Amino acid sequence: MQSNRRVFIKSLSAASALAATESLAKPFGFPAIIPNLAKISPNDKIRFATIGMGIQGNFDTQAALRNPEVELVGVADLYDGRLQHAKTAYGKDKDLFTTRDFREILARPDVDAVLVVTPDHWHDHVTIAALKAGKHVYCEKPMVQHLNEGKAVVDAWKKSGKTMQVGSQRISSAAFQEAKRLVQAGEIGAVNYIESNNDRFNAIGAWEYSIPPDASTKTVDWDRFLGDAPKHPFDAKRFFRWRNYRDYGTGVAGDLFIHLITGVHFVTNTMGPTRIFSSGNLAYWKDGRDVPDVMSCIMDYPKTDQHEAFQMVLRVNFANAGKINDVTRIIGNEGQIEFSENNLIMTKKKLPIAPGYGGYDSFFTFTEPVQQEFVKQYDAKYPPETRKAEPVKEIKFEAPKDDDAHAKHFGNFFENVRKGSQGTVEDPVFGFRAAAPVLACNESYFEQKVVYWDPVTMTQQSGPASAAPEKKPGATAKKTTKKA
Repeated sequence: MQSNRRVFIKSLSAASALAATESLAKPFGFPAIIPNLAKISPNDKIRFATIGMGIQGNFDTQAALRNPEVELVGVADLYDGRLQHAKTAYGKDKDLFTTRDFREILARPDVDAVLVVTPDHWHDHVTIAALKAGKHVYCEKPMVQHLNEGKAVVDAWKKSGKTMQVGSQRISSAAFQEAKRLVQAGEIGAVNYIESNNDRFNAIGAWEYSIPPDASTKTVDWDRFLGDAPKHPFDAKRFFRWRNYRDYGTGVAGDLFIHLITGVHFVTNTMGPTRIFSSGNLAYWKDGRDVPDVMSCIMDYPKTDQHEAFQMVLRVNFANAGKINDVTRIIGNEGQIEFSENNLIMTKKKLPIAPGYGGYDSFFTFTEPVQQEFVKQYDAKYPPETRKAEPVKEIKFEAPKDDDAHAKHFGNFFENVRKGSQGTVEDPVFGFRAAAPVLACNESYFEQKVVYWDPVTMTQQSGPASAAPEKKPGATAKKTTKKA
């Protein structure tokens, strides 16, 4: 399949290749920020096009348009009905360009930036082609579908000098920013454990999206949708419910774990875990899908200059008929933060220095003379002020009513486009370091193994770091088979 992939990339139109020539002219390097080849004047509108006008494509387009001085000039989609809908929804006052072929978008000189909101198996293809064509890119999460695709996207971004933002917008919310401030200020002490869950129990939440009655090979570009995925006869369920299939999506890990991990990475300043193991099953939604609807994952994060070692446990359950209470808890040795996208509660609880004695303790098993000697030594070691714990404190934070994380995430993207900067809040390096653990979750689940990962070099390892030869930064990732 990799050979087909190379053929596909080479098949990009001559117009796209021509547009890419200038952006590839400068030497390749790895500084944190590379100036764009051309800045956009603060007085000019940023003109963007959306590639993929499904559910998230529409929500992304609407969020982008809530920013000032931006304009939608084109859309691409493989279902004709969505192109017609886009003209009605976004082209009322202008002639909106629509096409089935995303390469026609990339060839247009009036497009400054593109939103890549395609099925996951197209993310790397479209992103790399867009960067080569000199476009700024906003790519939906997860940035790539497989571990061996991330480095190519990062390299293409760095070579291009263009701005790129990965779309896991919750980290732009006021609550996540407050959580980051509290953790970095040491308010809950050293983080040692993080848990997060995202449960559902309804058909649409489990991706049984509505299928239009006119879906057919006449209204859907099925062959283009398949791309480098295995060939399959036309199936409207696979096209409109692509998240349910490994060939095109990344399952619950890529759709939901990615938000949880992105948030944790943002709050803790971590680069990622070194060991990942997941398990689960297909418990309820047996509708032909080949991905689990129940999944749990354990990840080990090593000690770094930014944080102590901690463990993270993630869970998704699409068959939870009980009370659903989705929450993320970051637990430290002096408190915890429990938060969602819009609010958080921090509970501070610090132990006294003195351990105490009595109760369910061995003290009562001592003889009386030994107890007396123990108390004497204890009193000498622990004066009264060391025996009292600080009162438990609970601090609540509510995001402002007008907090719009989605629009703010795009705002960060557009701001950096204007500045000619690559320093977005979720650039491709951050995006890949967040995506890699969720992709490793899938690999662990389907291959029933522990996955070892080097978050610094962003490469997969054959075993634990202590057993593997030392890797230097920039080491090449071991190639893996894309499709299982």
